[in-house]
Amino acid sequence: MPELPEVETTRRGIAPHLLGQRIQQLIVRQPKLRWPVSSEIHRLHGAVIEAVQRRGKYLLLETVQGTALLHLGMSGSLRICAADLVADKHDHFDLVLTNAKALRLRDPRRFGAVLWAGCGELHPLLANLGLEPLTDEFTAEYLLARAARRQVSIKEFIMNAHIVVGVGNIYANEALFMARINPRRAAGQLSLPELQRLVVAIKTVLERAIVQGGTTLRDFVREDGQTGYFQIELQVYGRTQQVCTVCASLIQQIRQGQRSTWYCPYCQPVSV
Repeated sequence: MPELPEVETTRRGIAPHLLGQRIQQLIVRQPKLRWPVSSEIHRLHGAVIEAVQRRGKYLLLETVQGTALLHLGMSGSLRICAADLVADKHDHFDLVLTNAKALRLRDPRRFGAVLWAGCGELHPLLANLGLEPLTDEFTAEYLLARAARRQVSIKEFIMNAHIVVGVGNIYANEALFMARINPRRAAGQLSLPELQRLVVAIKTVLERAIVQGGTTLRDFVREDGQTGYFQIELQVYGRTQQVCTVCASLIQQIRQGQRSTWYCPYCQPVSV
């Protein structure tokens, strides 16, 4: 599934092509995505795109009429193409602009979404999201307060979108390794210095991934059709029984909350 860096990479790629452009036509080829494509989306006809934002893994196309929310789901991608380019069977939605270009959503598994929020409205899916990890508000002090007396593992804690958005499985594994924190430790047992290391690690890993174009896993491609390549720098994710690049121990794999977790038993000890 595309995670925050992939979505942010897409946002930065499509924004220059969309900002200030007027929407000439909306084409819905397949209305049955993760949720039905909102009929209100056609209110964008004739609107000018004033901002292209991201909230968690949602892309927000803002106009004076309202905001379109786009989610890539598990296999979705957005790209800029010629408006008259013949659509593939998995190309479910086009936003046609007056400059003869189109923003096209391709989603083979149809777990993506095209939703709508009226002017001044906050969509329910955004209402309870936690902090953005790359903002100044996301601090160790914030995590310490939210983690107080929590017995949930620190890995599951930072993957909770009500706490912080966009720290998916790949980047949670990598950040915990960088911070030298065992993923099984209870969130409420971590000290402020440990959480300070973790906040720095989360920001660093995400920022590096954004710069390098996101992580390519299975279906994800950028808006220009090129793949991300952050996976070449992964230190623990997917590296079961491979040698740790720091200490030469073997990377271990366990299951947490229905997801696989990778860690180094020497660099990330259970007790400190």
